Amino acid sequence: MTETIELPETVTHVRVGEKNIYLVGTAHLSKESVEDVAATVERIRPDAICVELCAGRYQAMTQADNWAKMDIFKVVRQKKAAFLLAQLILTSFYRRLGKKLGLQPGAEMLKGIELARETGAELVLADREIEITLKRVWGYLGFWNKIKLFSQMTMGVLGGEEIDGEMIESLKKKDQFEAVMAEFAVSFPEIKRRLIEERDTYLAEKIRTAPGVNIVAVVGAGHVPGITRQVHAPHDLAPLSELPPKSIWPTLFKWGVPIAVLALLAGSFSRGSQHGVENLAIWFAVNGALSALGAALALAHPLTILTAFVAAPLTSLNPMLAAGWVAGIVQVLLKKPKVGDLEALPEAITSLRGFWLNPVTRILLVVALANLGSVIGTYVAVAWIAARSV
Repeated sequence: MTETIELPETVTHVRVGEKNIYLVGTAHLSKESVEDVAATVERIRPDAICVELCAGRYQAMTQADNWAKMDIFKVVRQKKAAFLLAQLILTSFYRRLGKKLGLQPGAEMLKGIELARETGAELVLADREIEITLKRVWGYLGFWNKIKLFSQMTMGVLGGEEIDGEMIESLKKKDQFEAVMAEFAVSFPEIKRRLIEERDTYLAEKIRTAPGVNIVAVVGAGHVPGITRQVHAPHDLAPLSELPPKSIWPTLFKWGVPIAVLALLAGSFSRGSQHGVENLAIWFAVNGALSALGAALALAHPLTILTAFVAAPLTSLNPMLAAGWVAGIVQVLLKKPKVGDLEALPEAITSLRGFWLNPVTRILLVVALANLGSVIGTYVAVAWIAARSV
């Protein structure tokens, strides 16, 4: 069958038992990839079409009103603001590229979904849940690698080199993708393992067990070599779906800093009540001011900024609370987003200005920047108080 059917160059055929598996290696922002998916499905007429999506991403892509249903108050209260902000930053990057190239991000996946409906092929969501992937990536990173990764992501969103269609198409070539991954692995080997290699295994098993004899799988070009190697044998997916074990060090650090601060402040009174009061004033002024500055940089409501100033010195001494969470809730109550703000979110995140002006993303920025200011304020105040105690 495969000898008589002409398929796009991006298609890799793998025989697994009685099954014929056709891996369409795509770029996530490529008109040619959409055409490759359509041509492959038309010529193969598969029993099942697998797409590199999880249930959450499938829902986000196929339900246009998904953002309008979001409860931002619940997001802040459940302490998921930072996670949502990180997702929006990544989404922003792809949307800006898609807008520049005149193509919706993930259009090749949407094409696969559309063709499954039209042809009656079984649709298989073959990827691991995005939240599990991100938590495994983040959970297995060391502290300094987390700082390094966050810095590089931020610089990539705010600036970065121009990316055109030719550059994106070049990523479909296996040798170039492997060269990029080789460089990436030097700086972040754990990310490559969790983000690429583990998902190669997960995708391979989902594709291997897809129903039918002829299977078309729409996956990123970088996953094709790994899937091709692993699709022949069964794999246990349970270990790949487990969240990373929680380290004791964050807990010790979370409680250790407030205890050390309280000990330092209490000890300063042994040098006289005036010295102690001055150190207490430094603690409140520095911590509160930098947290309030963070909220102000997010263009928060004046009462939200005042809340951050008052809350930061107190929440910094309580590991169960954070100034950003308190400020974020106040911002929601004062400037609750309207349905139109939620519906405008996909367009707002395509620009840095939109991030600051949309009430939804502004709330997330209030949480993140007020927390960041409080953290910096804690270390600045502790260093200042410690220096006065020498």
